[in-house]
Amino acid sequence: MNPVIGLDVAKGESQVQAYLERKKPYKKSLKVKHDLDGLASLLDFIKELEDISGELPPLVMESTGHYHTPIVQYFEDKGYLIIIVNPLISYKAKSSSLRKVKTDIIDANHLCKLYYKEDLEPYKKRGIQLANLRHLTRQHDNITGMFVQTKLQFQAVLDQISPEYSNVFGDLYSDVSLKILHAFPTSEDILKANNEVLATKIKEFCNSRSLQWANKQAEKLMTAAAQNPFQKALYSGLALSLDMYINMLFEYKKTSIHA
Repeated sequence: MNPVIGLDVAKGESQVQAYLERKKPYKKSLKVKHDLDGLASLLDFIKELEDISGELPPLVMESTGHYHTPIVQYFEDKGYLIIIVNPLISYKAKSSSLRKVKTDIIDANHLCKLYYKEDLEPYKKRGIQLANLRHLTRQHDNITGMFVQTKLQFQAVLDQISPEYSNVFGDLYSDVSLKILHAFPTSEDILKANNEVLATKIKEFCNSRSLQWANKQAEKLMTAAAQNPFQKALYSGLALSLDMYINMLFEYKKTSIHA
């Protein structure tokens, strides 16, 4: 005999179809959850198939991003052969069929038939270090993308509160720039303070620079505030949004440092 298990994998559960050999399905299709009880019941079903066929059946499934990982880890640890099919290969084979109804049962059955028709390669387990590196790289890309998007949203809000502020500090997103903006979000706040107060704050937020530099930045800050066409924020929501984006930028910067 040549047994096989086909699994149509979805989020949190899979539809299962077993075959003893080509054109000989074993029992009715069943659905199992991806928790320990569900996977244990699937293991019992597979062992039942083993006892009848005398062979270990491979488990065939489509690649589903991460939904299939609980099945792979559970059964690979128990010595079963895992075959993960590229969805394009599965779709191409399915498209050649006259019956194009989409159901979990039909798809699980289709994967079993595909096993007998195609020379499918077994799943190659990646090393733990490589898997960790791949995961961290993806997360880094996600965080970087969110960081870029947050900077764009931050700039859009700042343009509606204090467009002249962008010219005060060499790096708009530096710690001293964001902290000053957090402390004095509007031109009204800046103009209410004096040069000495602003310089003291700038020096506090950037202690590595001289007091002379802080005084120059305070003067630039006052000039930018005086030239700002928005002497008062039109919408209070803008100030709240600015505060939110500043906090998010600080969090992303912390994440980047720890990474």
